[in-house]
Amino acid sequence: MSGMENRTAEEDDQQADQEPKGPAASLDDLDAILLDLDGVITETAEVHANSWKEMFDAFLRERASRLSAGFVPFDLDHDYKQFVDGKPRYEGVASFLESRGISLPHGHDRDPPDKETVCGLGNRKNQLFLKAIRQNGVTTYPSSVDFIHKIRRLGLKVAVVTSSRNGREVLEAAGVAQLFDAKVDGIVARECWLDGKPSPDTYLEAARRVGSRPERAAVVEDAVSGIEAGRAGRFGLVVGVSRDGNPRLLQRAGADVVVSDLSELHLGDADAPDPDALDGAPDRSDGHTLENRMQPAPPALEKLDDIKSRIGTRRLAVFLDYDGTLTPIVARPDLAVLSDSMRSTLRTLARACTVVIVSGRERGNVADLVDLEEIVYAGSHGFDIVGPEGTEIQHEEGEAFVPEVKRAATEIGHRVAGIEGVLVEDKKLALAVHFRLVKPQDVPRVEEAVDAVMAQHPLLRKTGGKKVFELRPNIDWDKGKAVLWLLEALELEGDEVLPIYIGDDETDFDAFRALRGKGLSFLVAEQPLDGAADYLLRNPQEAETLLAALSAFLRGELAQ
Repeated sequence: MSGMENRTAEEDDQQADQEPKGPAASLDDLDAILLDLDGVITETAEVHANSWKEMFDAFLRERASRLSAGFVPFDLDHDYKQFVDGKPRYEGVASFLESRGISLPHGHDRDPPDKETVCGLGNRKNQLFLKAIRQNGVTTYPSSVDFIHKIRRLGLKVAVVTSSRNGREVLEAAGVAQLFDAKVDGIVARECWLDGKPSPDTYLEAARRVGSRPERAAVVEDAVSGIEAGRAGRFGLVVGVSRDGNPRLLQRAGADVVVSDLSELHLGDADAPDPDALDGAPDRSDGHTLENRMQPAPPALEKLDDIKSRIGTRRLAVFLDYDGTLTPIVARPDLAVLSDSMRSTLRTLARACTVVIVSGRERGNVADLVDLEEIVYAGSHGFDIVGPEGTEIQHEEGEAFVPEVKRAATEIGHRVAGIEGVLVEDKKLALAVHFRLVKPQDVPRVEEAVDAVMAQHPLLRKTGGKKVFELRPNIDWDKGKAVLWLLEALELEGDEVLPIYIGDDETDFDAFRALRGKGLSFLVAEQPLDGAADYLLRNPQEAETLLAALSAFLRGELAQ
């Protein structure tokens, strides 16, 4: 876990009030489904992102050289999602440039790609995108196409809504243009003087074109700006598609339900025999519901027989977060002390199966806190690993970042020295800036300090957690990848091993996703999140009870 702080009851109540409730909407309450294109229907979101990065990096590199300034590359995790994703092209350019304090003339949409204007940069990105799809083609998500066929058989209208001016070309290249009753893209938006997302204008226009009122239409989106558009337009249902396994961004933006794939949306008896029969009068009888098949995780302690059945005769590999999972969340990292009871439970379980603690903490720190030789310790999100009896398994790529992290920690420490309550924690391969004890009005100052230092250290990237900002190595690595790497390194791959992961923080969602279909996941939280994990544990005490039950089962002491 990244954050190491104590949640208050008031904060938990506020969070519960803010989170969407995820209602199930009857199809009889809907006339139309309005879908985003990139990332929902077609696998072009990554092509867009890479085109943005190639364009911005070339521009920023040349500008840094000309001004004798430092080069900070465009970041796909932070810059793309926050400033560009889902927005009309020129608005995305302007938004990102503003975030870097760069001012350019707006120009004209006919500006050549080499002209240094907002429109020129946007056209340069578009040129790169078109080159990529013309060379490599466009791939659709089969489950999304199947979803559209089923929706049409149920008699609903279907529209596609995209900020891209290349929408029609992408649809034609993907071979799905004929599936939509209306298409609203960037060209339509310009011709009709419609504001782009997060304004609801384009979705409202799509609803109008298919003859549906907003309250009787559903919006399906994968970008925060699109979810915000659906909310602003007061549509009957707003569905988020989070293919990266972290649904909270879309939930916070206002999605009613969030799925990782449209196959998770249940359409009742929509499986008509002929997928090509797009016209006709389908049966709209009661019982067709559009609901999130990924229901909130059931309480694990009420499902022990089910868990035992899923384990069967397989060996277990148990992966555990530390803060918030084995110990309660506390105000300062040094206060997260493992109870004697939990330590005893872990010792007994480690004698029956492999137990790995995967923590954002520095490895030596978490090993000292747990103080058990029988356990594998993976610190710094899996970069630094020590096995039973001191055997070392190093993920060597992370070591190169140690000096960078140390310098960044020192610089942030200087910048926040005058802010009461802030704690900077150097975890060797990552650093955490805790702000739970900081006054709310001072939190923006903390983030400004972190962002300013990050801008000077492009080898690091910013992530978050519960009341914490983190800077980690800017490489493709998270707890999910760490768990898969550890399974291989510890020779625990194969059908005879069932991996289990227990965690409480959004950084653990990567591990939940990595083990989907391969193992079991348990979320430690007072309230379940739709689709986040297989089972729910309400607190560390329940986690301890589960671990004791697993240990008893493996020793043959649990009733058969």
